[in-house]
Amino acid sequence: MTSILQIVVDSSTVEQIFMFGLLSFLISMLLTPLYTTAAFSGKWWKKQRTTAMTGETATVYNKLHAAKHARNIPTMAGMIFVLSTILVTVAGNLSRSETWLPLAAMAGAGLIGLFDDIINIKSIKGGIAGMRAKIKALLLIGISLVGGLWFFAKLGVTAIDIPFVGSLHLGWLIVPLFVLVVFATANAVNITDGLDGLAGGLAVSAFSAYALIAFIEKKYGVAGFCMTIVGALLSYTWFNIYPARFFMGDVGSFALGTALGVVALLTNTILLLPIIGLVFVIETGSVVLQIASKKLRHGKKIFISSPIHHHFEAIGWPETKITMRFWVLGQVAAILGVIMFAVGGVS
Repeated sequence: MTSILQIVVDSSTVEQIFMFGLLSFLISMLLTPLYTTAAFSGKWWKKQRTTAMTGETATVYNKLHAAKHARNIPTMAGMIFVLSTILVTVAGNLSRSETWLPLAAMAGAGLIGLFDDIINIKSIKGGIAGMRAKIKALLLIGISLVGGLWFFAKLGVTAIDIPFVGSLHLGWLIVPLFVLVVFATANAVNITDGLDGLAGGLAVSAFSAYALIAFIEKKYGVAGFCMTIVGALLSYTWFNIYPARFFMGDVGSFALGTALGVVALLTNTILLLPIIGLVFVIETGSVVLQIASKKLRHGKKIFISSPIHHHFEAIGWPETKITMRFWVLGQVAAILGVIMFAVGGVS
């Protein structure tokens, strides 16, 4: 076992990792005016959803966000940080063993989200919710399955580490585990993306934690990839904090969630993912509990509106207070995850 204090820091490697973050930040800043011009001229307005996941009219949500959607805020801004991450990674951090998989998965999931956003904008077939949920799920599972097969067959991963216990050999079962982790994380980030700056700020904390974990594991390509996303997200969040200039859309949330799940798998820390991404877990759990309550308790709800950030809106919390407090919780969770990783030891 290797203590964090025993790790010899290569200053040139650290500089390179942070340089990836700086480059992606600058590229995102340069791309933002181009996106903004295209989005406003093309009227890429995010359509407000009118129904809840269980089919009934989303009365509370519509009331809370009527003024916001009346401003005609464009969506699909996630293209900015996805493209920035691709450019920086391809240019200086492309590695078969460390960055091919998370980059391809991020791009593939982002493409699914992009189609969903386009359907939302164009209101194809009269729908404003975007692509049908079952189709999105199947496409995401498909992306995850291809990634899982690469993870197993090409990278040769067949086991996971259990903190304080040791390695658990899974063999080919690592593939369905890969699919489960990536699919769940992609949807968790998508569910959380509901307030100005919320998902972007939380993702910065999570990817920063994984950049540190990957660095400690001497997986410098993964660390650089995470820092590249952090840099691009800092640029995005600058414009997305309240009042948001634009929304990331599904192209952004699916890409971020998928990349986060893959990074957790590559660093062999999937059991820490629910800790580092605690707010994503809470948000998703609130939706699951709400749906279960409606179905099992004849329409009775646990929360006024779900995900839980909308519940706090409904009881009178300002949007900025919810976002900032969730950010703080996300930062504490990320630090806790890194501490647990350190205490558990590094191979």
